[in-house]
Amino acid sequence: MAETAPKAPPADAQFARYAFKRKLDEIAASRGRATELVTLYVPPGRQIADVMGYLRNEYAQSSNIKSRTTRKNVMWAIESLMGRVRAYKEPPPNGVAFFVGSKAVGADKSEAVTFILEPPEPLNTYLYRCDSTFLLDPLLAMVHEPELWGLIVMDRAEVTFGYLRGKRVEPLRNKQSQVPSKHGRGGQSAHRFERLIEHAAHDFFVRCGEMATELFLPKKEELKGILLGGPGATKEYFAKEGYLHYELQKKLVQPLFDVGYTDEYGLKELVEKATQTLHGLEITEEKRIVQRLLLEIRKAEGSLAAYGEAEVLRALAAGAVATLLLSDGLRRRRVTFRDALGHEFTQTLADDAIEKVAGAPCPVCKGPSPSVISNEDLVEALYVRAVDSGAEVRLISTESEEGEMLAKAFGGLAALLRYPLPRTLPAT
Repeated sequence: MAETAPKAPPADAQFARYAFKRKLDEIAASRGRATELVTLYVPPGRQIADVMGYLRNEYAQSSNIKSRTTRKNVMWAIESLMGRVRAYKEPPPNGVAFFVGSKAVGADKSEAVTFILEPPEPLNTYLYRCDSTFLLDPLLAMVHEPELWGLIVMDRAEVTFGYLRGKRVEPLRNKQSQVPSKHGRGGQSAHRFERLIEHAAHDFFVRCGEMATELFLPKKEELKGILLGGPGATKEYFAKEGYLHYELQKKLVQPLFDVGYTDEYGLKELVEKATQTLHGLEITEEKRIVQRLLLEIRKAEGSLAAYGEAEVLRALAAGAVATLLLSDGLRRRRVTFRDALGHEFTQTLADDAIEKVAGAPCPVCKGPSPSVISNEDLVEALYVRAVDSGAEVRLISTESEEGEMLAKAFGGLAALLRYPLPRTLPAT
């Protein structure tokens, strides 16, 4: 039986978040041939005796399942679950989630799996479900960045609304105005056209305020603030004259921001301009550190950058890493094998490739299948090595543009160095 027990991650909030997401990915990969996977959420404060009573009832009901194989697997899962629940006198402070069942492993075979998770936030619901997949929605909601910002860039010609959700800029709506920019009238006609222009501008600002209300007011409890930017003085006039709903006006971040564009690109420029105001927000720090990496990579000599697994491992071994950059989307493992002759070799493999290597002829000696000696998560392995060498570690989210670049262009691994390393010579 493949069982995963809770493991205390390093004392670092960003790593704990990564480890939690990694575990959810592992649980989500389990698939049952039928409704053989049992999910149980026990919130804090729930009486264990009540949970046990419910499980006994489900165990009795499962005896009516028509399929003999499914009935056997479900009854085993519930029986195993009761044994694990019984070990608790009361739920942990944030509650506990159990995932028990038989996952399909091909060739009409199944493998028993058990996962037990204590979530980072309190569970607010009691839930039992038996299905072909584990139910993860309540836990997936906990891995998202809670901070949500409203974005507005505008001038008299155009307005664009968006969200900054965690590290991702989400455009919502763009509206072009009908306000004339110039007129060539003279004399009395000039005053009349100026009044018409100001009236059109007023109508546009009213509409902008209505759109802001429509988009942002339903999320006012979630919004950490609203960033307003644009070229010229239009943004100041819009904010000062009270076109925004009073509840949104209270969330308007000061000072306002000068940006050169009022389209989707302007939203990204607004976030960059707001770096000081949003000091500490992860997206700004990620932009800074990845941009510094790119500058170092471009240097012809004296570069303080390394990227790719081989170069990063070499730099860690030399103690040269100042900051290790890891993509939180990395899902690979460092696996050490031993062949029939006693030789050991290490490969970095995707989760689903380990069994293929272990079940195939040895790639080194061409003899029988090698045995697995050690198997560790790549991010965790590199994280521990970096901390042991005194390096800082930054987990870069794949939700940002910089994070996506790190994952795709550099394999999700890079480092800023304390000192330049001599370049490795190609094999001859």
